[in-house]
Amino acid sequence: MIKHIVCFKLKEGESVDKAVEVLKSMEGKVPSALKIEVGKDFLHSARSYDIILQVTINSREELDVYQKDEYHCSVVKKHMHAVVQSSVAVDYDI
Repeated sequence: MIKHIVCFKLKEGESVDKAVEVLKSMEGKVPSALKIEVGKDFLHSARSYDIILQVTINSREELDVYQKDEYHCSVVKKHMHAVVQSSVAVDYDI
């Protein structure tokens, strides 16, 4: 099993709630994503990111399938690339 984690810092003025909604919309639409968790930062410190996405995936091969999934690319990545200032990611075996 793989855990795919991405933290997003949005551009000034972008809606955190809308981005969370878009990320959560993958549930049931991206078959390789077994579990999707999305959280909003409440601390808002200088080093905080706005949103965390945690996706559980079966294997490294399925991670590649997830990255190329049509819905993930055409809806989620498209929106997030438009609103994100920066992001960091970690992928690891669980």
